[in-house]
Amino acid sequence: MNMNETTLSSLKQDEKATVKALLGGCGFQHRLRSVGVKEGKLLHVVARHHFSGPMVVEVERRHITIGRGMAQKIVVARTP
Repeated sequence: MNMNETTLSSLKQDEKATVKALLGGCGFQHRLRSVGVKEGKLLHVVARHHFSGPMVVEVERRHITIGRGMAQKIVVARTP
């Protein structure tokens, strides 16, 4: 990761970012790509549940719930 990149789990509510990489295995990548989370896509953090709860992100006008463990394996670049 370079200085502009971080993981999805570190974003705050209402932040936007572009997906740079998926750091999991084939099953992990297939699951995310099947719901539209893939390299180059813009994500918008709709909600962050407290503690270690899931995050809700919007991708292509769809809301997707992603667990924190999965969110830690998604590398993103913040968008202004």
